[in-house]
Formats: sequence, C-alpha cells, structure tokens
Amino acid sequence: MKIKEYPGRINSLIIYILIFTYFEVIFKITAGCLWSWNLINNFLFIIAMALVCKFVTSLFSDKINKILMCLIIFIISLFYIVQIVMNNIFNFYFDFSLLGAFDQIVNFSKDSLKLIFNNSIYILIILVPVIFVAIFSRRIKTRQIPLPKILAFIPLSLGAYGLFLLSLNINKNDDYSAYNLFYNVHNNELSLKRLGVAHTMFIDLARYIDGYNTKVDFTILDNENESIEAGEEIPEEYDYNILDIDFDKLINESTGTIKKMHEYFKNNSGTMKNKYTDMFEGKNLILFMAESFNEMAVDKNLTPTLYKLVNSGFVFSNFYTPTISSTIGGEFQELTGLVASAGFLAPWKSGENSYPFGIANMFKKSGYNTFAYHNHTYTFQNRNIYLASLGFTNYLGCGNGLEKRINCNSWPESDIELIDSTVNDYINSDKPFFTYYVTVSGHGGYTWDGSEISLKNRDLVADLNYTENAKAYIASQIELDRALELLIQRLEESGKLDDTVIALVGDHYPYLLPKEDINSITKSSKDFEVEIDHSNFILWNSNMSTIKIDKVGSQIDVLPTIYNVFGLDYDSRLIVGKDILSTSPGLVIFGNGSWVSDYGTYFSAENKFVSKDGKVVPEGYVSKINEIVNNKIIISGLIMTENYYKYFKLF
Repeated sequence: MKIKEYPGRINSLIIYILIFTYFEVIFKITAGCLWSWNLINNFLFIIAMALVCKFVTSLFSDKINKILMCLIIFIISLFYIVQIVMNNIFNFYFDFSLLGAFDQIVNFSKDSLKLIFNNSIYILIILVPVIFVAIFSRRIKTRQIPLPKILAFIPLSLGAYGLFLLSLNINKNDDYSAYNLFYNVHNNELSLKRLGVAHTMFIDLARYIDGYNTKVDFTILDNENESIEAGEEIPEEYDYNILDIDFDKLINESTGTIKKMHEYFKNNSGTMKNKYTDMFEGKNLILFMAESFNEMAVDKNLTPTLYKLVNSGFVFSNFYTPTISSTIGGEFQELTGLVASAGFLAPWKSGENSYPFGIANMFKKSGYNTFAYHNHTYTFQNRNIYLASLGFTNYLGCGNGLEKRINCNSWPESDIELIDSTVNDYINSDKPFFTYYVTVSGHGGYTWDGSEISLKNRDLVADLNYTENAKAYIASQIELDRALELLIQRLEESGKLDDTVIALVGDHYPYLLPKEDINSITKSSKDFEVEIDHSNFILWNSNMSTIKIDKVGSQIDVLPTIYNVFGLDYDSRLIVGKDILSTSPGLVIFGNGSWVSDYGTYFSAENKFVSKDGKVVPEGYVSKINEIVNNKIIISGLIMTENYYKYFKLF
C-alpha cells in the first residue's frame, strides 16, 4: 500500500538534530550544567550522530525507515531517561559496569518502582519527542534514497565528527577537560556532562566490553604519600608499614601494565607507623558496615549509643563515606582499601581474585577466630562469594542458616535480632575474635508502609520537627542504635568489653531519602556532591581516652587504619587508602573526581577548589592532587581487573 504524501514534509535529518539536542538540553538542565563551552562539542557530535541515523533510515522503504526512526529515537531516549532517573534516585549516574548490580534493583523492586514513579515527570518530558514522531511520522521525509546519493552522508558524518574532535581542544589543559575525559581519564559523571549522554554511553559501553582495559593511564609520581605541607617533619623513630618485597625482581620479570604497576608501587614509600601502632594488639574486633548510616542519625537522646561511640574513643571529625555504586561500592571500599572505580564490580563479585591483605585472612594469620553475618539474603550481590575470597569461611545470612534464628521474612530485617542471635557464637571464643556485621535495618524506602523497622520505632520519633520521610529514616537508625546497645551489654556481662574494639562505618548516605527530607534533619542545604557524604567512623574501646583526629579520611582508609592499631603486618604501599593516624596527608576521593584534602575541597564538575580557612595552598597543589586522585582511581581498578595481588604470595 502506498503511503500518503503530505505537502511540506520535514526532512528526517532536521528531526534527528532537533530531538537529540532537546534530549541533551533536558539532561543538562537536570544536571545543572547547561551553559558551558562543551555545548559546542555536544552539538557537533549530535550532528554526526544525526547524519548516521539519517543514513540508516534512508536505506529501506519509507515504511521500514519510519519504523527504524521511531525505534532509534526511542532507544536514544532511554539513555537519557536512565541517567536522569538514576541520578535523581541515587545521586550517581549509570555506567555499564553497574549491570553487575542489577540484582539490587530486582531485589528491591517495590521500592524501585515507587521511586521510578516519583520521577515519572522526567520520563514523560523525554518521551514527548518519541510520541511526536510516532504520531506525525507521515509528515517526516523518510523515503528511500538511491545508494550513490546516500553515501554522501558518510563523509559528512565523518567531517562533523572530525570537527567534534577538534573542538575538544577548547580548554584542553584543564584537569577534567572534555579532551582529557575523551582520551585520558575515565570519569563517567563528568563525561556525561561534558561529552554528552549518548556519546558517553557509547564510550562507556566500549570500555565495558574491553573490561575497562583502555589506554586511560596513570602517572608514576615521586612518593604520592609524602606530605607536602611546608615545614612538616617526619618522626625518625618510626619504621614504615611495609613488607620485604623485591619490586626490582618483579619489574624485571614483568611487561606492560603489570610492570608499570610494580614501578608505581616501588616508587611509593608507604605510610609510617605511629604512636597508635599496636594500640589494640591482641584485642577482639567487631566491625560493622551499617546500612545508610550517616552523621545525621546521631542524636544524644534518640540514638544515645551511637552518640557515645561517635563522640568518644577515636573521634574522626572529617570523615566521609563517598557514595559510589551503592552498598556494594561502600563495602568494597571498606574491606579492600581501594576506590570503587570502573571495572571493580565483576572481579569483586567473582571471588576469583587474590587478597593476601583480605581482612579475615589477616586476622586469621594473627591467630584470630573470624565470623561474618548479614541479616538479609546471604547471596545478595554475591556477598557469600567475595567474603569467602577475603577469608570468611563461616559467613552466615538469611538462606544459609540465619533464617533459623531471626525473622528473615520481614523487610527490612532487625539489627537487634541479628546481634541477639549471633553474639554467643563468638563471645566465649577460645582465641581473640574478629566479627564482621553487615546490617540492613537502615535500608530505605523511608516510609511507614515501606519499612517495618521504621514503623516499629515510629512512636519514638513522633515529636521530631522533621518531614515524615525523615522521621522514618531516623526510626530505622534507632534499630541500629539499640543493636549496638545490646552488643555492649552482652560484652560487658561476659567480661569482654574492655578487650573488644567496636568499629563502624556506613556504606553511603541515605540516598533514598529525598533532598528536602535530608535538609529537614540537617536544618541546612547540604551540597549533594561532597558534604552530603560527611559522616562518622567509629573506632572505640571502652578502656581508652577520647582522641580527636581532624585529618580527613574515608572508607578506603578504614582497613589500613585498623591494621595499624592492631599491629598487623601489611604493606601500606599496596593499599590505596592510608592509615588516618599516620603522617600521610589526608585525601578523600569521590566517584566523579572531586576530593577533599586537609587544604580544602575540589569540586570536579565546576573545576573549582575551595580552600579551608587559614590554609595557604602551595602553587600547583590542585593539579598535583588531581593527578594523584586519577592515579588512585585507575590503580584501584587495575588491581581488580589485573588480579594484581596474585603477585604477592604472603600466606
């Protein structure tokens, strides 16, 4: 049947350019980065992409070309929908490495569907052009073009892409310029904002298929851990926390990336021991990764145990829990001391990598009994697999035995029940014990019908001047507080409290709590790039004095800090995070390349550095730290993708 012709039909090339530009503008508005030089390279890429689409939808009959056009525009629209909705829900963007965390979305499908529905306005805005093309497709020119004529679109597209490549030279030397993001640095969030959504997703897909083994590279610098603060003296009486590793031999036996990694670590002096080294030698350790725990949950009256633990023992006043890849990213950073960079997820979940510094391996080597528990599905995110690779051989969760002790059919499960049902496993251990807990009571959604734990503690927060969702969040954290109270009580009753250290860190801030609800708790408008992740690291023993630590730190510093205070033999050069108590300068790394140091804060999206009051910043400092941050992110990924630790047979 012949398709009816309409006068004044619009060329499909114009439609492609207009719609792809519309998508990009909507994304940039939601991302807060509309006005910048990058609009030039974004538009040039859009023209190149539109010409390719025009070529494809001119090869066939008018009817087939129209179907292909609708399909192409719909698929491209999904790129933008996914990025906008992901950022609005989780405060980070999608990249293909997160496909390995898809089970998290499925596992919490009820909450996910509700959150997607809450973002339906953005979905509808993006789908408007798709609907328009579907309805008015007959008014768009999509007739078949003879092959000799259609081939002209190929050089036109290549020419537009060539102009795009030339445009990357604008502000080329900026640390996170479009040029560097395209050629030298893998930073998904900044690439989305500066190279455009469609282009970034094509690049990220290629890097994902290649296992993130791209030409993106790191630089060997002279001792990254050395403090550059003028006049600081390194105490001579302490040795370095390093092992006797013959890097020269490793370098001579290696080639390519592995050889360069050996050279990188050889060039790093590591961190020094200090007056806190061996402070807890031989004591028991109970380490928590607390679901969605954040400093906003700490209240003297509502969560008195958390308040006591945060404000006594070691008090880390400048600690952060960067939100990277949700819960699994936070746990990875806490347990490995590495940044959760692109490519980490698949090797981490596989459990096939070697971890000579795996925390359970380390404590077992020192004569400890080790235990691990999680009060939700034991296989979630392959936790049973990656914990085993760290040395936990008796991990217990819902599905492999814990369901016989607690109610695993509620959502979320109770942290109080978790402690009550497991403490007797280790409290009378014939050796020192190390116990690792992954809690779940603090999980969102934070509504009275979305969390049985929040509903359980609803009356305790009824008088708070917060939004209802914020009250539900605090109610969920009360469960963690009461669980810690019970733990301390049981330790005291058994006479083990003075000989036990409690450590706790959150996996991420409660990103399922909308911004307005968070601000109702904090009574201020936090930035949602850096300060939203400001939190607490608990490192507490009942028999110690309060020690205040002002140096900045984050999840990746937890592991080496614990190893130092427990006097465990490890090599600080091979862990990206650093002992917070050492003389090494503090550095917090965020997924988008932003960072916090003891000098100030760098916001990568704005390419802006804000110094701390009274700090004189050395010349070239920001560029140097950007280089160090890039190194640490890339090295963390390479340690995982290259299974780098297999070269160190320490056990």
